[in-house]
Amino acid sequence: DIKRALALSLFGGQSKDVHGKHRIRGDINVLMLGDPGTAKSQFLKYVEKTAHRAVYATGQGASAVGLTASVHRDQVTREWTLEGGALVLADRGVCLIDEFDKMNDQDRTSIHEAMEQQSISISKAGIVTSLQARCAVIAAANPINGRYEPTVSFAENVELS
Repeated sequence: DIKRALALSLFGGQSKDVHGKHRIRGDINVLMLGDPGTAKSQFLKYVEKTAHRAVYATGQGASAVGLTASVHRDQVTREWTLEGGALVLADRGVCLIDEFDKMNDQDRTSIHEAMEQQSISISKAGIVTSLQARCAVIAAANPINGRYEPTVSFAENVELS
């Protein structure tokens, strides 16, 4: 079942444009939740090797800026420049996030716009723009207490708000 879900996410769905007013995304996002040592990271690494465009990030080391976009001053020209994060770099591909449960809530919330609207809005240092982030997100996480408890609900097994 996991391999099927990953294959469906890689091949994607069919995006639809409803009467020119509303666009429905075709990308399929996947969250793999399982006990430590169940090869979730190995699945992500395999997808990274086989996908035509894949960007790998770890939840523990990734920040909201690293996943979306950052604005910084160029050393040579002294002008503000925009640098895309993992979701922008994975445009038309797949963004892989390992240790999704280790991310703090604010960083996790920052990727919602990219997952829903498939774009990232930036308004910093006089730069106001929207970057395309039309990618599927495949994430791997561990349960709250280190082991998946089948007697409780999915929401109680994972600490995602």
